[in-house]
Amino acid sequence: MEIATKLPGKIRDRYAPSPTGLQHIGGIRTALFNYLFARSSGGKFILRLEDTDRARFDERFVQNLYDTFAWLGIRWDEGPDAGGPAAPYVQSKRTAGYQQYAEELLAAGRAYPCFCSAERLDEIRREREAAHSGETGYDRRCREIPAEEAARQIAAGEPHTIRLKIPLGETTRFRDYLLGDVEWKNNDVNPDPVLLKSDGFPTYHLANVVDDHLMGISHVLRAQEWLSSTPLHVIMYRAFGWEHPEFCHLPMVMGQDGKKLSKRHGATSIDEFRRQGYLPEALINYVALLGCSWEEGKDFYTLEELAERFSLDKLNKAPGVFDYKKLEWYNGQYIRAKTSGELAELALPWAVEAGLFNNGAKGAGPSAEERERFAAAMPLIRERLTLLGEVPGKLGYLFAAPPVPPAEEFFPKKADRSQTAALLRLGRGLVEALAAATDDEAAEQIVKAAAEKEGVKPGDLLMPLRVAVTGARVSPPLFGSIRLLGAQASGERVDRALAALSV
Repeated sequence: MEIATKLPGKIRDRYAPSPTGLQHIGGIRTALFNYLFARSSGGKFILRLEDTDRARFDERFVQNLYDTFAWLGIRWDEGPDAGGPAAPYVQSKRTAGYQQYAEELLAAGRAYPCFCSAERLDEIRREREAAHSGETGYDRRCREIPAEEAARQIAAGEPHTIRLKIPLGETTRFRDYLLGDVEWKNNDVNPDPVLLKSDGFPTYHLANVVDDHLMGISHVLRAQEWLSSTPLHVIMYRAFGWEHPEFCHLPMVMGQDGKKLSKRHGATSIDEFRRQGYLPEALINYVALLGCSWEEGKDFYTLEELAERFSLDKLNKAPGVFDYKKLEWYNGQYIRAKTSGELAELALPWAVEAGLFNNGAKGAGPSAEERERFAAAMPLIRERLTLLGEVPGKLGYLFAAPPVPPAEEFFPKKADRSQTAALLRLGRGLVEALAAATDDEAAEQIVKAAAEKEGVKPGDLLMPLRVAVTGARVSPPLFGSIRLLGAQASGERVDRALAALSV
């Protein structure tokens, strides 16, 4: 493992997730800000997989990470699948180096072997809990074992870990770009944490510090929840005699109840947002606003525009509040910016999954005629859409005749059954002309003329006709629906409704 060259003034930052779960909003926001910072400064954005937690590691989560960022359009300059001068970028493939650096601290007297068993550590915890003690962490029992005795125990094959020797009675100071000067008493730092486990695998802290140094990371941008780990990392950098990166702890992402965003607030994994039908550009645009101030009067940015404009000075100290309604608004705006053809292609997977085509065959693709009708229907619903997942529910009536609703659904205000049937018969006589009308304006004139002639309100005339054709009192525009269905299919639905009303 060779040290990567850190060029003066050259920005190198990274996203270093642990593949133990699905990608979520908080992680994506961290990755996005690192990406934007690197792009805005002409630097390098690096992906590193911190997979030292082998018990929770799952290859599915690695694939989820790749799939998520491919969908978002965010690409790293160096990483497991891209290579680079500091390869490998997967921590489980770098274990020999971590052992080397742990031994280096051991030899320098800045770390020590610990022979305490897991059972003893559990017993310490239980005793403290029983005594309601405020003490936490390791009791440093092995810290004062003479070097000769420790060497003898190691030579005898006794299982052991390697722990960092935290300098006691001191204060660790560092500067955070956003939070300013930070001071932390060493006595409040995790007491002599494990660096190397008994199986030779590093802990998160050792691997993180060693890799950031060897990969030439100049800036560490991460969520403020990691702030309590930073004094420990600074102590480790100084123990090695290395210069630590610049730190910038990003504002938290909170729910509207003021608590850290979690599943109780709704969807947080990116997979859930994708399943519901959010667009990647809407998600990126909105997430970029969480804890970051941009330009007055401008709400919409492409990924490229965000990269051009980003700077750490735009970050806020206050947490960003995740507002699902605001995200839905953004998504709706991006949907409305799509052409009918683009929107149809984006929405097609949801329609196929819902069984919209081929007489309700779930998973079946559309025929050529159905595909054409599907695309032609996009203008009817574009203004009403928030999510792509809503498309099948709004357009189902165009591909299969809906059940005839209860009679009361047809009734205009203050109309009874016989009056409604008369209105529907009047509407039935207009179907052919409405299907042939070139546009909505022409169709409106047809309805107005018929309503005026019969002395009824146009709205009263259209209500039962709408319910007969679409199956609902609230639906996409009726005139466009009749044109897409055609005179025959529309007429047949009205005839079914008339039969039901006359029972």
